[in-house]
Amino acid sequence: MGKSNVGKSSLINCVCNNYKLAKTSQTPGKTRLINFFHINKRFSIVDLPGYGFARASKQEQGKWGELIETYLKSGRVNHIILLLDIRHLPTAEDKQMFQWIIYYGVPFTIVMTKADKLPRSKRTASAAAAVKALGAPKSPLIFSSQDKQGLDTLIKRIGGIAQDCENLLNNTIDT
Repeated sequence: MGKSNVGKSSLINCVCNNYKLAKTSQTPGKTRLINFFHINKRFSIVDLPGYGFARASKQEQGKWGELIETYLKSGRVNHIILLLDIRHLPTAEDKQMFQWIIYYGVPFTIVMTKADKLPRSKRTASAAAAVKALGAPKSPLIFSSQDKQGLDTLIKRIGGIAQDCENLLNNTIDT
């Protein structure tokens, strides 16, 4: 989850090692539907439309907002990966989305994307400033789909999330 053009589809393609899986574009707002990528029978990665500056009518953006909100309130969301552009402090919309995640108690991971567009010497400080601006209690993961920085850590994190979901489902079925 993240604003338009933050790299959601690129991250999915990189993690799945399939660069034709999720459509990407330089134009904000390419993802216009909720797209499910089923990893196995019990675990899916979901690509949501971005929030923010997409080149779409206010009416269409409103529909996306309703679509996203309905999905997020469905009870089917076990973990949210919130993507933020490492080059910029979080926007008001990023902060609002983060507050929603906290309010509903959804487990989350913050991933700072587009790390390749910032000098290595500035990445850690920029990520720390973003997390401080959000008021987030967790350290973010620094990621680049271009140079693969953070890919192994992200894959391990997603694997852990998948295992937690599997354990939760098994416990629910057993009781």
